[in-house]
Parts: sequence; C-alpha cells; structure tokens
Amino acid sequence: MSIKNISIESALHSFGLAGVQTQTGNLQVNSPINGNPIGHINTHTETQVDAAITQSKLAFEQWRSVPAPKRGELVRVLGNQLREHKQDLGALVSMECGKIYQEGLGEVQEMIDICDLAVGLSRQLFGLTIASERPGHKMTETWHPIGPVGIISAFNFPVAVWCWNAALALVCGNSVIWKPSEKTPLTALACQRIFEQAVAELGGIPEGLSQVIIGHADVGEQLVNDARVPVISATGSTAMGRKVGPAVAARFGRSILELGGNNAIIVAPTADLDMAVRAILFGAVGTAGQRCTTTRRLFVHQDVYAELVPSLKKAYRGIRIGDPMNENTLVGPLIDEQAYQAMQAALSLASNQGGTVIGGERTLQSEYPNAYYVNPAIVEMPSCEQSVQEETFAPILYVYRYTDLNQALAQHNDVPQGLSSAIFTNDVREAELFTCATGSDCGIANVNIGTSGAEIGGAFGGEKETGGGRESGSDAWKGYMRRSTSTVNYSSELPLAQGIEFNL
Repeated sequence: MSIKNISIESALHSFGLAGVQTQTGNLQVNSPINGNPIGHINTHTETQVDAAITQSKLAFEQWRSVPAPKRGELVRVLGNQLREHKQDLGALVSMECGKIYQEGLGEVQEMIDICDLAVGLSRQLFGLTIASERPGHKMTETWHPIGPVGIISAFNFPVAVWCWNAALALVCGNSVIWKPSEKTPLTALACQRIFEQAVAELGGIPEGLSQVIIGHADVGEQLVNDARVPVISATGSTAMGRKVGPAVAARFGRSILELGGNNAIIVAPTADLDMAVRAILFGAVGTAGQRCTTTRRLFVHQDVYAELVPSLKKAYRGIRIGDPMNENTLVGPLIDEQAYQAMQAALSLASNQGGTVIGGERTLQSEYPNAYYVNPAIVEMPSCEQSVQEETFAPILYVYRYTDLNQALAQHNDVPQGLSSAIFTNDVREAELFTCATGSDCGIANVNIGTSGAEIGGAFGGEKETGGGRESGSDAWKGYMRRSTSTVNYSSELPLAQGIEFNL
C-alpha cells in the first residue's frame, strides 16, 4: 500500500476504530497535521481503572505459571501481527503524532525488533549458581515474574515505548497496563487490537493480560499509586518523573524512568564534516525536534567552525517541511500550539542572552491555520561557561565554539540531563576519552554517529534527571522481574555461615 492510499479513515478502519470519528466521547483527539479532530473517545473512570488493575492481577497470577518459552510464543505471534499491520500502524502514528511516515514505519519496526529480541530472551532468563562457603551446600540466584507492570508513554513515540516494555514484561511472566498520552490514544487502541488478534490466534491466554486505560494525569496517578502494580515504567518529561518517582517509592514500588534529554554532539578537528552534518541534521530536526534523543547542543572546534556551521545552515535551507504523509517531507508539525509557544519562548530567551537565531518561524500557516509547522532553528551562542540547561521539545540547535576537548566535555556534562551524546572525530584518543569514565556522563555515548536512532539490542536510558531507567535490550529485562537467592543443603550437617558456633 502506497502512502497515497492510506487515509485516516482507512487506517482507523483497519483496526476496527472507524467509529471514533463519529462517536461523542469526552476526549477529543486532534491530528497535528492540520489541527482537526480525528476522533472522540471516552476516558476511563476511577472505577474502571480499579477494575482493570484487578483484572491485570488475576491475569498475572495465571500467566506467571506459563513456561517462559510459551510466553515467548505469544510475543512471536504479536511480532508477526505487527509485520502485517506495519504500514497502517506507521501511518496512524504519523497522523496522530505528526512524525513523517518513514519515522512512523521505523517506530513500528522497533516494535517488531523488540518482539524478536524478547522471543529469544524467553529461553535465556538466566540465573546464577554461586559457590557456597559451607560444604554440602549450593547457592542459586533465580529470577521470577514480579506482577502487573504499568506503562506510561508520551506522545512522541506513541507505540514503540509500549512495546519496549510490554514485550519484555510479557516474556518475563507479567501482565501489563498501558496509559498512553492523552494526545495519542488512537495508536494505543490500535496496538491493543493487534495484541488481541495475536491472543485470538494463539488461544489460551489469560483475559486482561494487556490492557489500555485512557485519560489525563489523574488516570496515570491512580495507576502510579496502586500497590498492586509493583513496576511503573514512565516515559515523559522530567517534571512528570519528579511526581512519579517519589509516588512509586513511597509505596516501595519500582520505577523505570525515561525522562528528559539535553543531548549534545562534539565535532572535533579531525571529524568527517560531511558525515557530521548529516548526523546533526537528522538528530536536530527529526520528529520536529520532539525526540528525547534529539540533538539540542552542538560544540564545534574553532578550527572547523567556519566550515561546518555554514554547511549546516545550507542543509537547513534544504529541509522540506509539510504534511508528514507526503513522501518528500522531512519535517512534520509540532504536536500542538503549546509546543510552538514553548519554542518561541526559548528562542526569545536565547536572543536576549546574545544568541544569533536563524529560523524558528511558524510556516505553512495559510495552508494549515490550526497546525503548527516551524522552520527548525539554529542558534549560534556567544562564548559562555555554561550551555543551555533546559530541554525545549522543539527543533532548536544551540551551537557553541570550543578550543579544548576537556573544556567541551565539561560543558557537555554540565547539564541536569544525561541521556544521549556523540562525538565526531577520527582521533582514537578523543574517541576513547569521550567513551571512558571521565568522558560523556550520558547513558548513550556514540562515536561518529548521531544522538538519535538507538538500536533495541542495547539498554536504552540515561542518568541524572533522565531518570536512570533502562528499557529494551541488554539486561533491561531484570527490571521486570524479582530476584531470589536460594541455598540448598544436601549434606547431613547444619553448618552456619561465617563460621558461627551455636551449640544447643
């Protein structure tokens, strides 16, 4: 199916959601493409959320006893269902959150990839055998399902974040409850339909193993505060994380937080500048600057500044802005007016601080009066001790000049966030310095690739105000399980640890 043949009507119809366009629910869903309504749905009441959690607990109690490889079979079928629906779901992502169709397809591919990883993982939930200090004893460490997992996702990756968490949580033996952004609930309902198709194909799956609850912050708060949900994985702003983290900790739950990013690239004198420009461009303007891994700060060595920055400005002038469902478009709209106003406030502040602003204006206003398309902005900042501290979820790239790599690293790290980072260099010493213990303090530290586009094989997440959580690959699965250490005495004696003598 070509892009031209995919409409909002056809995309919704393919998931059995055509009725949302005519029903009168209390939540109106608007497309950032034109600002017009694309559906109305009902939010969940407090009673309904409570019932969903109750059902999730019951589903977990059945699912945890299913052998992990059989749990992996459900995720395998889910991955195949996603393959079948990739084009329609990718289109719905574009229509509901505004990212270009290619990025929508890429997001669904991430879902497929994490399903593949999770299927393999279902046979590799390894524990440990540990040498005991006592003769005739054996110690083992095993991992067990923990319980219902609450997933709170943001608008910018409306489906992939759910799957990063759900695929792992399911093979680990847990049930899941998903509270999507109120700005992008239709894609969540579409994913639920896909999941239900996988359940129907496989059969024998507990009812309520995966559920979607729709609503505003109050619905998320109810999920966060419920002690029956031992793990909350929340993706969003640092401000949101400041509320979720303490609330979960107060009931001794576990939180996986994926919060803000204020990501930077350093361009060293030996860098391949053509490659750097391409990476910076995608990192800074992809998804209209609305990725947590968006490149927001750029440190350029003075020896290459005069060559790199003009090349970057030229590349910016060639950016094609418009309808994300048009195959020629590179940058779609901001999610809404609030995002636009935040961008303008940030640019005004930068200008007042001595920055030279290029771009940032609203565009296509006559064609889309109710939508917010902008020209991505480059802001050349004056020499200063500290770079921009706050993340603005918009395509703004702050550019700084540096002379010494240690100075650039200090400024790079001197921000509250710590998600993604990169250096472009062909000097092995600079590359190794950037990725060592005294280099980048981020959860992701790349060399000669940009800050965006992480693969699912590695654990994804960051440090400091980014929250410290990890999702996706590596050993992130451990965040969805509880650990148990067992000691078995197969001798006829009862020695105590640490050589303690306790004579009766």
